[in-house]
Amino acid sequence: MSGHSKWATTKHKKALIDGRRAKLFAKLIKNIEVAARLGGPDLDGNPTLYDAVQKGRKSSLPNDNIERAIKRGSGVGADAVEYTTIMYEGYGPNGVAVLIECLTDNKNRAAAEVRVGVTRNGGTMADPGSVSYQFSRKGVIVVAKNEATTEDSIFEAVLEVGVDDIEDRGDQFVITTDPSSMVEVRTALQTAGFDYESADVEFVSSMPIQVDVDTARKVIDLIDALEDLDDVQNVYSNFDMTAEVAAQLEQE
Repeated sequence: MSGHSKWATTKHKKALIDGRRAKLFAKLIKNIEVAARLGGPDLDGNPTLYDAVQKGRKSSLPNDNIERAIKRGSGVGADAVEYTTIMYEGYGPNGVAVLIECLTDNKNRAAAEVRVGVTRNGGTMADPGSVSYQFSRKGVIVVAKNEATTEDSIFEAVLEVGVDDIEDRGDQFVITTDPSSMVEVRTALQTAGFDYESADVEFVSSMPIQVDVDTARKVIDLIDALEDLDDVQNVYSNFDMTAEVAAQLEQE
């Protein structure tokens, strides 16, 4: 019986992972479509599209999907798409700030689903401006750590370009820069032989708050629920946690 139970659990986990992968692919495809619509289909002349495609490839998004997304985004073919970006603001458990970025073809559906997602998971919606003031747009580049990749070697590679911060997160380095410098920093890293995992413009909070295990668990559940929504592209928050809290969560 336990074998059957284990199989059922494994099957459930696989279904969950497959479902997550399908949603991840959908978000990656949207990113590519929007980048192609805004800057054209040429990868060399459109760095935003280049980064969106690279992110897709690193997440195993099939090449056919990438090519179709570029065509749809640039208006080629009958199924060309038009998305609108909308930002929603809210508070999670214990007053943690949450910024929700939607990319949608239906504003009413997006608003309704986000509201339900927030309130069902212990959060409340906030007035425009009440949360967003503490977030600013930053270029965020992630580089995997290995023997050849050290903080000093990264610093040397980007010295002439300049960055805001290089943070060691255990198995990777996170480089924060001005959004207008992100392509230049990414190019400098590539020229120096570093392979980057992702390069995105994100909203980073200037007022992070440390949370305990219980709050961290609840906030992560809220973010997971929101990221599961088709119209939600990204969720940003100001919660931070110590290495001890992170270790406790990993053990669960």
